[in-house]
Formats: sequence, structure tokens, C-alpha cells
Amino acid sequence: MTRTKRIIAVTLAATFGAASNASAQPAEQSIGSRLPPSVRGLLIEEMNAVLQATHTIVEAIVRGQHKVVEEQAMLIHDSFILEQRMTPEDRAALREAATPLFIERDEAFHALSERLAEAARRRDHPEQRAVFAQMLDACAACHAAHAADRFPDLQGGASEALQ
Repeated sequence: MTRTKRIIAVTLAATFGAASNASAQPAEQSIGSRLPPSVRGLLIEEMNAVLQATHTIVEAIVRGQHKVVEEQAMLIHDSFILEQRMTPEDRAALREAATPLFIERDEAFHALSERLAEAARRRDHPEQRAVFAQMLDACAACHAAHAADRFPDLQGGASEALQ
């Protein structure tokens, strides 16, 4: 995955908010508030696609639809809306807004989505549930740390995922 794709994925998670260990670490300024409106709009569109994929994954996991889990996890892993539609100026704005911690979280989240796809390929249902739970924790942690203005109720309550 390219650095831009990793930044995009992490930024998407942060645009919609979540917490790490808010009581021990102050939340960073919202990534979304530091982006131009056009880039923020693309991030929101990408986040909505990730959210839709997670809804589909939940249904597929409880129905034992391994192929659907695999496909949706890879859609999250390969997040491509931003990659296809961002201008060089948009990419520069995104790189400027993204912190190293945000990038680390993004990379870890995408690694989890790949692990989920691999578990689905192996038809390992318990592993799918475990990895998906880690992904949800990662979302909440990132939202609390990087989008506290959008998700103030996550402060102090999200797990320490991806720390």
C-alpha cells in the first residue's frame, strides 16, 4: 500500500472520530478540521464506504459468508475513492494534516482488514470475529484521538486499540 493510501485510510477513520486513551493522552486536533473542504468531503465519502463495508461484514460473519467477509475486508484494505480522485494539491494537504500517530493507526487498521480477509479465506470464523472486534476498537480509538470534536462521547471510553 502506498503512503498516500495509508494516510487516506487513517484520515478517513479520524474524520469521523474515536478515542485512544483519552484520559492519559490529550486528543489531537481533528484531522478533518485541518483539511480543505474538498478533501474533507472525499474523506467523508470514503469513511461512509468503510462504514457500509463494516455493516456488510457483520451480516456476513453471523451468516458464515466467508467470501463476502473477504471481499468487504479487502475493499476496506484497498480504500480507493480518495486515491483515484485526489489532486496533487489534495494529497499535499492530507500529508500536512496527518500526524505520525495518525499514520501509524491507519497502517495498523489496514493491516487488520487484510488479516480479516485472510481469516475469511481460511474460513476461520473465530479469527474473523476476533479481528473484526479489533478493527472496531481501532476505529473508536482513532475517532477519540483524532476526531474528538465529532465524537465527544468517546473521550475516556474508547479502548486503547493501536497504541
